[in-house]
Amino acid sequence: MEAVIAIVALLVVLFLGLGAYATVKVVGAAKRGVDRTISQARRTVEDTTLRAKSFGQIGAAGELAQLRLSLRTSMRATQETLQAGVVEDASLKESLGLFERLSAHGHELDDELRRLERDPDKVAMAGRLPALRERTEQVVKASDSLRWSARDRARRFADDDLDSLSSQIDLEAGALRHWTKEPAPAQTPPAWPEPEPAAGTAEQTWTEPSQASEEPESGPARPAITPPTPRPAYPWEKQAKPESTT
Repeated sequence: MEAVIAIVALLVVLFLGLGAYATVKVVGAAKRGVDRTISQARRTVEDTTLRAKSFGQIGAAGELAQLRLSLRTSMRATQETLQAGVVEDASLKESLGLFERLSAHGHELDDELRRLERDPDKVAMAGRLPALRERTEQVVKASDSLRWSARDRARRFADDDLDSLSSQIDLEAGALRHWTKEPAPAQTPPAWPEPEPAAGTAEQTWTEPSQASEEPESGPARPAITPPTPRPAYPWEKQAKPESTT
């Protein structure tokens, strides 16, 4: 009885543990989903604000907003391209590692540009702007290079696969259209049999005929024409008159 109670208690503890683990996982996934949603919403709001500043402000403030917007747009596009491409092409892992190193410089530069936007000293802002512009262009150029290289590689693989597929389809289409029947192989005619001799005919040989066969057989000679027998006379027939000699 005590063993049964211990087993039941163990099962209850096990079920409670599994339930707690599942609850933690669900809560964690929900929290990550909420954080991701909040981050996306914050990023969208910030990009919209930067776009508005780049068009609505003039001078150093407007240029700083334009630099931040171009930097964030390029880095985000490259990150999405590499993360999507590495799933199908493992050789992009090295490119993704290079982007992570570049991303560290990009985040540092974006923070510096954000701080400079809030700086009330417009003269200091204008003095530091050329160096920041050069750094931003360098990071954006490296990011764009990685992104376009990854896209060119994926497009090249797609073109090669499409060419191979087109060639296979052309071959298959040609085979399907070839419906002409091949001629049947020529059959050898049967051998002609030797002609059989006619009934009552002696078989011909290639020997000289004997002298005895050339002489006719002896015997009484038969007349060539048999004389006709006299026709019987009937009483009802008229007697033929003799022809007059006068």
